[in-house]
Amino acid sequence: MPQSRRCRALLLVLLLSLMPLPGRAAADPAALRSAVDDARRQGQLRAVLVRVSVDGEDLLRMVSGESLPGQPATTAMRFRSGAVAMAYLATLLLRLAEQGVVDLDAPVRRWLPEVPHTERVSLRQLAQMTAGYRDDVRNPAFIAAFERNPFRRWRSEQLLAFAEPASLLYPPGTNWNYSHTSTLLLGMALERAGGAPLERLLQQQVLSPLGLKHTGDTGTAAIPPPVLHAYSEERRSALALPPERGFLEESTFWDPSWTLPAGAVQTTTLDDLHATAVGIGGGALLTPASYRAMVNTDLRGRTTALPGCGTCFPQSEGYTFGMGIVTTGRWLTQNPLFGGYAAAFGYHPQRRIAIAVAVTFREEAFQPDGTYVNEADRLFRRLGALLPPEDPPPPPRQPRPARGAGAGAAD
Repeated sequence: MPQSRRCRALLLVLLLSLMPLPGRAAADPAALRSAVDDARRQGQLRAVLVRVSVDGEDLLRMVSGESLPGQPATTAMRFRSGAVAMAYLATLLLRLAEQGVVDLDAPVRRWLPEVPHTERVSLRQLAQMTAGYRDDVRNPAFIAAFERNPFRRWRSEQLLAFAEPASLLYPPGTNWNYSHTSTLLLGMALERAGGAPLERLLQQQVLSPLGLKHTGDTGTAAIPPPVLHAYSEERRSALALPPERGFLEESTFWDPSWTLPAGAVQTTTLDDLHATAVGIGGGALLTPASYRAMVNTDLRGRTTALPGCGTCFPQSEGYTFGMGIVTTGRWLTQNPLFGGYAAAFGYHPQRRIAIAVAVTFREEAFQPDGTYVNEADRLFRRLGALLPPEDPPPPPRQPRPARGAGAGAAD
């Protein structure tokens, strides 16, 4: 090879070596840490747990703040993970479909004959929340009961009664609404179809294959130690406390049995939440076809708001519900918020960026009426804007505060 061609080739190799690899994002860990510190200060957060990685390489793994007064929070502490389990339920559903156990589009009456309208509702519609069932936890009677006694344990049949399932919001498959009822029915159907307790099915089919060692349902309101404690003002209005009166109660052991089907009411750790972002976000347990079904954005342009339905809204670039997971821009996410806990995971499949966040709140984070905002979701989006800056997560659908069991599309 002539000397000039060799020089050009060497120069090209050198230039290529200086370019970021596909899927990698230039990042400054100091900038990420600064963003976390700013979020803790601005959001009035008691504790912040964060882990960020790109293509399997950690850029940041940190904790700031305290669990109990005088007790520093640690990355090993467990917290409630709420709606993250919706992604596990959808994964379980798709794996059972791959195994020939269930048909995604067959009526669920076979599994739920006692529930109205199941002769025209499918498992896919339950997983994607297009079945038309009202959200049981937005029933004012349920909210009042929860706020009177947040330690009460709820049974499935009690929750279904609040959904008034005999009357649908819309014909199945024609619209969308965030509905705990749909998730409850999905869990019940999967348990009956799988022939085993839901907790065992999730463990065998999803949690163990993902390598999650600290995620599970205890069957009670207990959280295995070490515990990240949470505090809340969500009941301020229900207790008719004036805004000027100081009020903050520990909410760590409020009973979360209303949030998800029994067997999927879970606690987790920062590292397991991060592993979930990578494994679920990357479709590690699914065939390509099943993964595409899970992250589909087919609802865009097909959903509308409905009078009297606070969780019926058009799907958009900023928020599209697939099967148990939300697409926001090019990112995949879930972002639970309830009982003084907030968390979020985000995953960018093309760049293999994973973000996991969990936070708890100080008294100053709550509004005078006891509402508060999902600061974990805000922090995920702030970090995502740095990784990479040209492809950030879009702003949240609407940064409305939430309170108690009526939080809606958040828990």
